[in-house]
Amino acid sequence: MKFPRLPDWVVYAAIVVAVLFAAQGRDERADAPPAPPKSSDPLGEALGPASPFDPAVVVDVPAKAAPAAGTAFSIARSGVWMTARHVVDGCARVAIVVGPGTGVAVDVRIDPNGEAALLFTEGGAAPLPLALTDPLRRGQRAFHPGFPQGSPGEASSRLLGRENLVVRGHGARTEPVLVWAETGRTEGLKGTLGGLSGAPALDAQGRVLGVTIAESPRRGRIYTTAPEVVGAALTTSGGHADANAAGEAITPQNYFYVADDLRRELQVAQVVCLDR
Repeated sequence: MKFPRLPDWVVYAAIVVAVLFAAQGRDERADAPPAPPKSSDPLGEALGPASPFDPAVVVDVPAKAAPAAGTAFSIARSGVWMTARHVVDGCARVAIVVGPGTGVAVDVRIDPNGEAALLFTEGGAAPLPLALTDPLRRGQRAFHPGFPQGSPGEASSRLLGRENLVVRGHGARTEPVLVWAETGRTEGLKGTLGGLSGAPALDAQGRVLGVTIAESPRRGRIYTTAPEVVGAALTTSGGHADANAAGEAITPQNYFYVADDLRRELQVAQVVCLDR
């Protein structure tokens, strides 16, 4: 079977159309880029203020405890640090570890009403910024760099809500705390997070939301001071935080790298009680 021969003008017309389409395909486009995907990390409702009707967690504190080690973090270049009260309370000599076998003596000021303590040295490291007035939302992340079990390590968590910490025995009091669900930790770290007490709880911008103070391993919970407790400790102890401090963005993918940087620069350091 023979197909009829097409006229020359039909062939030429097809070639012209093909050339026009090819030329249009090379035109510069000024379309806007596609919209970014919706966040895969949605947050819950805003957390309300502390209330005496919040659930309570009870802790018994002995009158005299054994020497302890924990974590501290810088809040002022002049030498102002913050840690958890129970790490240094009743300790005769306290030091911030700045190198192998090397420590710097500190002056301790305890907040009598909260689980935060201030440490003072002659000069210090670059400070971490504070975020004590920003609204908190359920589900938001926190990152806890420090020295669990006396070695460099870190944990991550998500905010669950508020509770009241009821301390019985030494330093008896009741104070609001934030409750976090542990979502990750240093690879290979098993068991307790003891030694992480005093570590900062950092938000995604690397700003301090509170001080890490306790854990509930069975429930997978981490407890931190409420932001208002940190503010009260600064006022009561006569300390100050540098207003121009800058943080580093933190994500679940890089928080261990950021934690290493903070420890390397001594913005987060180990604190030890030498005797009680």
